[in-house]
Amino acid sequence: MSSYLVTGAAGFVGSALASRLLKEGHEVITIDDLSTGYESALPKRINFIQGDCSDLSSFKTIQGKKIDAVFHIAGQSSGEVSFEDPIKDIKANTESTLQLLEFCVKNECSRFIYASTMSVYGTNDQIKVKETENSSPKSFYAVGKLASEKYMDIYAGYGVKTSALRLFNVFGPGQNMSNLKQGMLSIYLEQFLNSEEVIVKGSQDRYRDFIYIDDVIEGFMRVLNRQNTFSKIINLGTGKKTTVKALLQMIEDKLLTEKKIRFVEGTPGDLFGITADTTLMNKLLGDWPKTSVLDGLENMINHINTSNKINESE
Repeated sequence: MSSYLVTGAAGFVGSALASRLLKEGHEVITIDDLSTGYESALPKRINFIQGDCSDLSSFKTIQGKKIDAVFHIAGQSSGEVSFEDPIKDIKANTESTLQLLEFCVKNECSRFIYASTMSVYGTNDQIKVKETENSSPKSFYAVGKLASEKYMDIYAGYGVKTSALRLFNVFGPGQNMSNLKQGMLSIYLEQFLNSEEVIVKGSQDRYRDFIYIDDVIEGFMRVLNRQNTFSKIINLGTGKKTTVKALLQMIEDKLLTEKKIRFVEGTPGDLFGITADTTLMNKLLGDWPKTSVLDGLENMINHINTSNKINESE
């Protein structure tokens, strides 16, 4: 049994990753300030420390404990929100990374795996973006994530075996449906389910590369013990393009409903379109069947319906 620190396990990706590690018999510790996550989302048997990863005092109870790897998943994950409070964003996404890297050095934990983002690429006219493309971030959120990657390069020189996964648009059951500023697919689905009209910020021709939560977790697990991923930045996506227009149609078809769709001005720093070049990912991690947007959407709807029935019966 290994011991892992997974930050942000009260959130969408962190909770799913922690659950997978616990299911495989490992000990899992999490630090989460519950600013965006929910205590109810924490998996059973997890060692929960309520705290801020950018605050050194949050690590007091685990100083000196053997930790085999740190998965840094916690952070503010909305480009739009980052414009509202850039200082808070950099504490959540960059200062937290520095504190955790320092923890690794002082605690002799040699493995650090980071949830980065495709947003670091910024505006890019490539059909599929490679990890070697120049980065031109357009939001405070993306700048902070890119800075974290650069700090990881420095700490690799101190013996920390780092890996950064640039996540494309993650979706699936367990996503925070109430957050209408993060998660394109979940934002639209929530409005189709519970609003009089669907508000779309930006053009219907915008597009994204949607990757299902289970495939993201598989990616993290494959990175964990593979030496070929040390000091690497790796795209984690499908390489498949889905436009906003196509996504809205999928949701309408799955829900068998029609609603008024109103297009409004886009948000600051939002990218028009981006998909992943998955060549390096497949080379380093191996290929595996990915869940399609349509199947993943159906899983989300089924999960929501099941959750609603459980809540109604309580």
